[in-house]
Amino acid sequence: METNGFLGLIVNGVAHRLDVPPGKRLTRVLREDLGLTGTKVGCDAGDCGACTVLLDDRQVCACLVPVGQAEGRSVRTVEGLADGARLNRLQEAFWKHGAAQCGICTPGMLMAGMELLERTARPTRDQAMDALGGVLCRCTGYQKIVEAMLDAAGNGPAPPVDTLPDGGMGARVARLDGRAKLDGTERYGADHWPADCLHLRVVRSPYAHATFEIGDLAPVHARFPGLHRILTAKDIPGVNGFGIYPDIKDQPVLAPGRVLYRGDAVLALLGDRETIDGLTDEDLPITWTEKPAVLDIDTALDPASPPLHDRLTEHNVLIRGRVRAGEAEEALGICAAAADTRFDTPFVEHGYIEPEAGYAVRVGDRVHVYACTQAPYMDLDEVANVLGFDKGRVRIVPTACGGGFGGKLDVSLQPILAVAAWLTDRPVRYVYDRPESMRASTKRHPARIDARLGADADGRLKALRLHADFDTGAYASWGPTVAGRVPVHATGPYRVENVLATSAAIHTNQCPSGAFRGFGVPQSALATEGLMDDLAARLGIDPLEFRLRNALRPGDRTATGQVLERSVGMAACLEAVAPRWKDWRADAQAANAAARVAGSPMRRGVGVGCMWYGCGNTSMSNPSHMRVTVDAAGRVTLYNGAVDIGQGTYTIMPQVCAETLGVPVSTLAQVTGDTDATLDAGKTSASRQTFVSGRAVKEASLALLAEIRRRANAGPAAVIRFEEGAILAVEDGVEKRIDLSGLPVGADGAVLEGIASFDPPTTPLDADGQGTPYATYGFAAQIAEVVVDIDLGTVKPLRILAAHDVGRAVNPTMVEGQIHGGVAQGLGLALMEEYLPGRTENLHDYLIPTFGDMPEIECLLIEDEEPEGPYGAKGIGEPALVPTAPAILGAIRHATGAVVRRVPALPHRVLTAIREADAEAASR
Repeated sequence: METNGFLGLIVNGVAHRLDVPPGKRLTRVLREDLGLTGTKVGCDAGDCGACTVLLDDRQVCACLVPVGQAEGRSVRTVEGLADGARLNRLQEAFWKHGAAQCGICTPGMLMAGMELLERTARPTRDQAMDALGGVLCRCTGYQKIVEAMLDAAGNGPAPPVDTLPDGGMGARVARLDGRAKLDGTERYGADHWPADCLHLRVVRSPYAHATFEIGDLAPVHARFPGLHRILTAKDIPGVNGFGIYPDIKDQPVLAPGRVLYRGDAVLALLGDRETIDGLTDEDLPITWTEKPAVLDIDTALDPASPPLHDRLTEHNVLIRGRVRAGEAEEALGICAAAADTRFDTPFVEHGYIEPEAGYAVRVGDRVHVYACTQAPYMDLDEVANVLGFDKGRVRIVPTACGGGFGGKLDVSLQPILAVAAWLTDRPVRYVYDRPESMRASTKRHPARIDARLGADADGRLKALRLHADFDTGAYASWGPTVAGRVPVHATGPYRVENVLATSAAIHTNQCPSGAFRGFGVPQSALATEGLMDDLAARLGIDPLEFRLRNALRPGDRTATGQVLERSVGMAACLEAVAPRWKDWRADAQAANAAARVAGSPMRRGVGVGCMWYGCGNTSMSNPSHMRVTVDAAGRVTLYNGAVDIGQGTYTIMPQVCAETLGVPVSTLAQVTGDTDATLDAGKTSASRQTFVSGRAVKEASLALLAEIRRRANAGPAAVIRFEEGAILAVEDGVEKRIDLSGLPVGADGAVLEGIASFDPPTTPLDADGQGTPYATYGFAAQIAEVVVDIDLGTVKPLRILAAHDVGRAVNPTMVEGQIHGGVAQGLGLALMEEYLPGRTENLHDYLIPTFGDMPEIECLLIEDEEPEGPYGAKGIGEPALVPTAPAILGAIRHATGAVVRRVPALPHRVLTAIREADAEAASR
């Protein structure tokens, strides 16, 4: 090591001499000193692998390497893989296979993969999975990553051949924003910031319930000269509260003296990076008075417990939901068979690999916020309200989003960043570390579900009674949405004449529960699908046949009174998996017979799970607005406000546009996200973007074509062709030319435009939940095979077959990727994921599925077209997850007889369920 204070480092073949402390993390040196932000930081603890680089051709987590240890050694990052404009073979394979979704883990995957490819000519699947095993992905389910690795090595399947080269509907278009995710140039919230920015850190409550007082802050400023300002609740210029619903702004930006969960924001520290990093909570004059905490649903409902919000009309109950059809109690009383359950689910962490990050700047009388988000226009509303501004004074620019799954629907750092930038007139940057992200962010609602389901002697469902209590945590967030959606979906995708389904969202002093891929439906599906297995067993009917016998079909009426007329593919999904179901069950039976003879504790089982899911908001206006333009050169631009969080809207929307205009997708330009540049396409959630925004894109494209035909004085049958500087309308063999150079030019260069909106046709629900809550539904059936060690209680999924009615697959590769990722999260829900506040606030105590946990997944795309959707398409994001956990629990039951009624099915819970099943069998 040099003695003059400089370190010598060779990065991507270039020698650097750096004046940095030898103990500085290699990640920080690469990102901050060398500007190589392709190396990502997901945990700073070596847990996620997003920062993987090659050090002397061996993979390391750069966050664990002091730069002094890299002195004189070769470091390779993702920026060094491509040869100029040409991606290398692994990057190309990732792009073709759809192996990058949100892309935040992709650089680490690529670097780990390159180490293997450079030392093993033709690696096997197991070798590939082992090499990549240190890098976590929350989006993909890993399968396409492994396929890309093997393809790059010439030892695996090539991607399916695309027979639609122009990239319209049904084409397997490679992700249009894919290159930046693969070469390290994509910019996420933590990847760019002004050079003169202040750094921000929020001080958060260490208590679940407490009051506090802030003492004299002057000594703190004197002790820390790099501290620029400390913000308290008194500094919020507008409303000190935010929330999803217009009438519920209950979560403070900075708490005004009382905190309601461990993680509530109290103070905001602004200063230089070193000062903010070095100033601890103990350095601040905060006096805490801890209060009794309400930590579970039963305590919250006890009238003697502390009331958490004064505005509530019922003690600690945020809201209730209800759907009633027929007479459930009376019908249950005369059913030939009935089954009961109580099912419990825990908090579940979103686990996106990108922690929340961004910055804000004051620009004249406006504030611009650059941050990761799923809902820029919702962010705009919240920030304007907190600042006390009209909406025109706020601009939200979404950065690339490294995963969301609902967790980046609520604002996080946006309001405090905006306040800090406005008050200081300085750019301000804020990046959550992993523990803060997990401590402060929303979670999947814990649920306690009691239900009874009954059928007649022929196996026809007759009645359901279900009540679900949800722990919505300290603040409302998406609690009303969950409480409203679950009763609608309580029956599962089945005909049930008599239904009483109720719910309650209940406040506790736990972390706020929000949106997480399904809005409560995965929890209720676990209960309903378990009851379907119970009833099938009691009636002596095969579980899949029992579901098929009761599956919703066109013409059926749901519990809300809605008649499903079209795109009801539940039966088709079950029929698609039925042949494999029969074969797998027979294989499992034979394997178990052999295991008993051999004295092996391994038991195989096969289970089935079904689901339905309403696309979009429940009985609420749900519009998307889109704009398509042509400039004077004849270039078509789509202004797309539907934020891509990895699911592919920056590719899907152009495909719909290209299909409608009759042009190759490669010729389209696209402007995305920015609230100053795009119209409000609504939030990226509820499986709505393909269905709602896709239809809006189609209508905007049709509006553009109508304007072109009007100007050309051509009829609706005229064929439109876009050329350089002109548009041709061909009708009855006659060409009519529009010279674009002579048209007035708008501020953004447009000479022609089409603007349109789409709002799915729904109706409000009455007091009994009657109405049309959604315009369309996704349907699915998944079967899962597992092996259970009956001595240890461990469960290993072996393979999953997933049949999904997607209406029409706009891009089959992306649909498959969504299903793979949903299956992975469903597996985590079933077997391993349980967030415990204060105990699992990192990615080594909180476990998400890795390469080694994932089974083989096969997708069957059922295309029962939805007339309201763009060319028949509807959503897939949430439906991909919902049936997986029920299928896995059904497989455990088939393997062992054990009925698991709490997830995750950890080994001790599985063993307890096996013992209970054995005891029940012995008592018969």
